[in-house]
Amino acid sequence: MKLSIGIVLVIGLLTFSSFNINPTYKMAKLKYAGGGDWYGDRTALPNLIKFCNENLKTNFQAEDEIVEVGSAELFNYPFVFMTGHGNVVFSDQEVRNLRKYLTGGGFLHIDDNYGLDKFIRPQMKKVFPELEFVELPRNYPIYNQKFKFPTGLPKIHEHDDKSPQGFGLIYKGKLVCFYSYECDLGNGWEDLGTYAGDTQEMRLKALKMGANLVQYALTQ
Repeated sequence: MKLSIGIVLVIGLLTFSSFNINPTYKMAKLKYAGGGDWYGDRTALPNLIKFCNENLKTNFQAEDEIVEVGSAELFNYPFVFMTGHGNVVFSDQEVRNLRKYLTGGGFLHIDDNYGLDKFIRPQMKKVFPELEFVELPRNYPIYNQKFKFPTGLPKIHEHDDKSPQGFGLIYKGKLVCFYSYECDLGNGWEDLGTYAGDTQEMRLKALKMGANLVQYALTQ
């Protein structure tokens, strides 16, 4: 009788585990037109995913995916990452699709890889003509999730002497788009040693800030 109960328990545990193999979420990088390098930071999202799965106990698919702005597949991702240095162009259909995604519960993180600012602002204005990017205060929830950033957005890569800034588009009281400027957060998520001067300490700061963004996106 004891043997039978043990067998049942083992079978039960194996059955339970089998229901937890498939990932709950997927994360994607946004592919856009205009000629900008949307494909940058190639190792960033897999590293962020691994960090979130280990520290937030999320269940993201291990590898990131690519999604186009106007695709119906956009709605499969609770967290979408956008980066680049150059030009960005959204078509009218893409504008409608991205707005629907963001007002329907999706979250976009735009990371200025230095050079993106003058291109992305007019395109996001097409998506939300009634909104402006506002700088988020240091006590904003995005800086106070699992990891605390009392001074706000960390500076990851030095390209000039400007301070990092975190901007947001807030729709009906909810942050739907976070824009990290003069920070290069995504570069900090990449494999250690990808860039000259990388340190584990700075990389950890970048990953913690990224995890805060993911946690906010999944819980708000």
